[in-house]
Amino acid sequence: MARDTTDQTPLSSVQELTDYIAAGNKPRERFRIGTEHEKFAFFRADNSPVPYFGDASISALLTGLQKKSGWEPIMDGGNIIGLAEQNGMGAISIEPGGQFELSGAPLETIHQTCRESNQHLATLREIAEPMGIRFLGIGGSPKWTYAETPQMPKSRYEIMTRYMPKVGTKGLDMMYRTCTIQVNLDFSSEDDMRKKMRVSMKLQSLATALFASSPFTEGKPNGLLSWRGDIWRDVDNQRSGLLDFTFRDDFGFRDYAEWALDVPMYFIVRDGRYHDCTHVTFRQFMNGALKGEVVDPSPTMGDWTNHLSTLFPDVRLKRFLEMRGADGGPWRRICALPAFWVGLLYEDAALEAADELTKDWSFAEVSALRNAVPAEGLQAEFRGHALLEMAREVVGISKAGLKARGKLNGEGQDESIFLAPLDEVLAKKATLAEDLLSLYHGRWQGSVEPVFEDYQY
Repeated sequence: MARDTTDQTPLSSVQELTDYIAAGNKPRERFRIGTEHEKFAFFRADNSPVPYFGDASISALLTGLQKKSGWEPIMDGGNIIGLAEQNGMGAISIEPGGQFELSGAPLETIHQTCRESNQHLATLREIAEPMGIRFLGIGGSPKWTYAETPQMPKSRYEIMTRYMPKVGTKGLDMMYRTCTIQVNLDFSSEDDMRKKMRVSMKLQSLATALFASSPFTEGKPNGLLSWRGDIWRDVDNQRSGLLDFTFRDDFGFRDYAEWALDVPMYFIVRDGRYHDCTHVTFRQFMNGALKGEVVDPSPTMGDWTNHLSTLFPDVRLKRFLEMRGADGGPWRRICALPAFWVGLLYEDAALEAADELTKDWSFAEVSALRNAVPAEGLQAEFRGHALLEMAREVVGISKAGLKARGKLNGEGQDESIFLAPLDEVLAKKATLAEDLLSLYHGRWQGSVEPVFEDYQY
């Protein structure tokens, strides 16, 4: 999320909170695909991280992009922390450790998503190259310690950095040393949302396995394939992970709102200032808990919107659904991740097939799979078989869904071509993380330094 919201509409009831989410319902012809991807900025000379301040820095990159694109700068305390396209169709933001993120525009096809990411990376390279800066596309910081990782001057991150160690052991690693590719997808009704969320919540660990690409930490193998996936097992379990109520056949918008109400807040924004609210839940806030603590303690729609953006379940519900399970990766995976989920969720027969496949998966089974995947990847056992077998079936459903979306006007081949990186994983029976480990133990001769050259954008 590039910009925290300041909508001053007053709130007085849980129904208003529920209605806000439900307003995301839209007809199928207005369904769009919003892809987000993060990458690590590094100096090519020595593979060191890029600081926020300086002539060659994160702030200089943002300033250069602003001048070239004409996008509106997003400021926090006098510092540029992101850019927003004037029509609200896209944004650039920085994650806590300087990870550079494109939040893509809502587009109609994966072809458009690929062109968008190509254009973004080309423009970014044009700005970064004279500074000696490049970008790395994998899921976890392979070399830098937490102490070596720069911290961005963003108010919400200061609050999160203080709070994370109180509620989990790995929150700071999540913030500062991981990257992801995500896709945001639409729903047409509460029933449609329910089915899509149920299917994608159950399959998110399979996506973690397919896209695993974070096997290194601080210069050596960490014993995992998705270090990022393991981190999410103990970030802040009040606000992240699997949501058991989404496995029910009758859950809806109100259930998610009720869950969100009882999650501790991070902040509210008043007159441009961030107030630490980690000591109260949103429900307590609604009941007057901040009276006497802030000048204007009355809840607003902006507060609710911001609160929803600080919740981290494997699938996040706002006015759309966010698929949050995948590690970051090379360019082709920026296209493959949205293709995978669009194929499963945007075509009726595919969604029905995925729902039928997963309908009797229990919360306990999916939780066990989520715990096993970071270390075992596609070899994790599910119902007596390697997850690889299930992955083949699910990717097949996605491919059929993409083909059924049809040849796209003026686009040439259908979107199933973008699943090629996953076809390669299934054919080799090895994830990108396992490829990286093979390189480390082989051609790279026990060093992670070559990853910066071989997997840079």
